[in-house]
Amino acid sequence: MHAATLFLLVLAAGLSSQWISWRLRIPAIVVLIATGLALGPGLGLVDIGLPREEIAEMIGLGVSIILFEGGMNLKLAELGRTGQGIRRLTVLGPPLAWGFGALAAHYVAGLSWPVAMVLGAILVVTGPTVIGPLLRQARLDKEASSLLKWEGIVNDPVGVLLAVLTFQYLTLPDGHLAKTAMALGSAIGVAAVLGGLGGYATGWLYRRGAVPEHLKAPILIVLVPVVFWASNLVQHEAGLLSVTVMGMVMGNMKLVEREALQESLENLTVLLLSVLFIVIPAQLQASQLALLDWRMAAFVLVVLFAVRPLTVGLATLGAPMRQSDKLLLGWIAPRGIVAAATAGLFGPALEAAGYADANKLMPLVFLVIIVTVLAHGFSIGRLARRLNLAAEDDNGLLIVGASPFTLALAEALQKIGQEVLLVDGVYSRLKQARMQGVEVYYGEILSEHAEHHLEAQHLNHLLAATDNDFYNALVCKGKGRRFGHHRTFQLGTTGASEPELKRLTLQQRGYFAFDPGASFDRLDAHLADGWAIGTRKLTDAHGWDEFAHGRGERGTDWFLLGAVTPEGLLRIYSTEQRFKLEEGWTALYFGPPAEVPPTSQGAQPGG
Repeated sequence: MHAATLFLLVLAAGLSSQWISWRLRIPAIVVLIATGLALGPGLGLVDIGLPREEIAEMIGLGVSIILFEGGMNLKLAELGRTGQGIRRLTVLGPPLAWGFGALAAHYVAGLSWPVAMVLGAILVVTGPTVIGPLLRQARLDKEASSLLKWEGIVNDPVGVLLAVLTFQYLTLPDGHLAKTAMALGSAIGVAAVLGGLGGYATGWLYRRGAVPEHLKAPILIVLVPVVFWASNLVQHEAGLLSVTVMGMVMGNMKLVEREALQESLENLTVLLLSVLFIVIPAQLQASQLALLDWRMAAFVLVVLFAVRPLTVGLATLGAPMRQSDKLLLGWIAPRGIVAAATAGLFGPALEAAGYADANKLMPLVFLVIIVTVLAHGFSIGRLARRLNLAAEDDNGLLIVGASPFTLALAEALQKIGQEVLLVDGVYSRLKQARMQGVEVYYGEILSEHAEHHLEAQHLNHLLAATDNDFYNALVCKGKGRRFGHHRTFQLGTTGASEPELKRLTLQQRGYFAFDPGASFDRLDAHLADGWAIGTRKLTDAHGWDEFAHGRGERGTDWFLLGAVTPEGLLRIYSTEQRFKLEEGWTALYFGPPAEVPPTSQGAQPGG
């Protein structure tokens, strides 16, 4: 197959698999691996035509960007909440997992000790590529999420380094112990210099404008693989550790462009994962898959139900951690791209070194990946809720800005069973809300503290409702990726910025909430005049037309605020995002008292 056609086939298959997994709500890695096996060993369509060593090097370049992006997401501020647990999992966890995994690989899977030791090191990793999607799916609280995220990202390069050192120890003819120790020290030194100092220097240059804005992301995307390659030249397979350290350093620097860089890297990571998880399983041969037997299946079960619980239990023994966190960690440990790439590197290398049973390494690792992703992906949400570590539902409203109107809105939503959280940076404004039993957060919504301590994973809509139109827009853009831009709203702008050409464009703000004209000043003024927020459940006999009839002109005589679907899901109404109220929906509206005489007939919101 022509190279360009092969590249397009892999890219299209990978992104299609990502979309299918999203539609079916199943882990993407499962669909990707299945597609790779179908296109590779199954149909024989994906044949790169390069030596395994060159394929492994190219895969390593892609993995380096993935781990750098994961490192940028590790915030040192999270150590204040979970530092003890993170240190236990990343310092004591890897050697324990390595030892238990090697024992299981030898005595259960029947592998020789050298191959078993390398396999035990490979399975130390979990990885951001599988942990990240599971965390978003489960909506874990901040503490449990931080523990899993830190373990996954930090232990990835550690597991690879353990595999390298083990392989080096087994294959060096003499003086191997001293040389292995020297290699470990060299890897740490390279990571500190090229990763740590290199990351700081890059951030320092970016912060001082030494690189133009349009080149910052492209240069970084090239610089990361260069650091990976240079580190590997100095010490074999030290590159992943270097780029992870580099990502952590840059992610914790006060860079104005940090979010823009992360967004670019996240988009690239999606593409890389789509390609790598097609290419790597496609390299498997049918003869390798035929090596899987009952001992391999038993080994996977031991990894799930013995190796992982023992590792976490011993590593966190006596640590000041919640018991529920320990139980969750004792089960959740899906493997991902780094385990697959490392197995693809060391399987052939061990075979070449004379270990015949190393041909089982790659299919066995893929079996572990598939089983752990399926088992943990479909159970993490249910288990986390049982342990009170996650929200029951992804539904509710986060309101930024305490005012008489937003307090009235919060109370009305609570009365119909909706979750509400009211946020404000002025303590006195939250006093009435606390007295009324509304959940509040005192602090700046865009602050580092809010990022690490605000528990809002159970909410899926945001309403920026302060008296500053431009601050509202800033909040919507800052939180748009978290909530989804289609669920991020702000109050309508004031009269001073009403002309269309003088407004902020939709790309620079959130959607305008409610009917046109629902600005901060008008809503509070109407509330002072006696208007109130009400609800009305629509039925077949008393539908929308009857409800709207006679209430007057919408946007002038009353406002439609939103609705709750028959399934209990909240919807914020906007003329920029219309929906149609039907039987079973509960309308949420704001208007004068019912005894005020109607003036004219309202219009249906879908029109």
